[in-house]
Amino acid sequence: MADIPQQPAKQLLHLVFGGELDSVSKVEFKNLDGLDIVGIFPNYASAYSAWKARAQRTVDNAQMRYFIVHLHRLLEPESPVAQSPDAQSHDAQNPGAQSPGAQR
Repeated sequence: MADIPQQPAKQLLHLVFGGELDSVSKVEFKNLDGLDIVGIFPNYASAYSAWKARAQRTVDNAQMRYFIVHLHRLLEPESPVAQSPDAQSHDAQNPGAQSPGAQR
């Protein structure tokens, strides 16, 4: 049997960043110059792993928060991936998907 070439997975870019908040009751940073840009990741799983590792390092600071931003939804809001039921169920199954930092 001949091997069927697989299509590479579609990049679903995610940004992980964080910083110290003015208050735990709202998302407003104390110092925008001090934001920690962890990186841009090709999928949610790798972004979540990076978010979790960074958030765990700052667990003693209640005002420090890290977030995952779904860049692929901002870059292509009309794409079938951003609008798909899978994307919606992804958020339903992962309630912290928009901002896991709020769950620390």
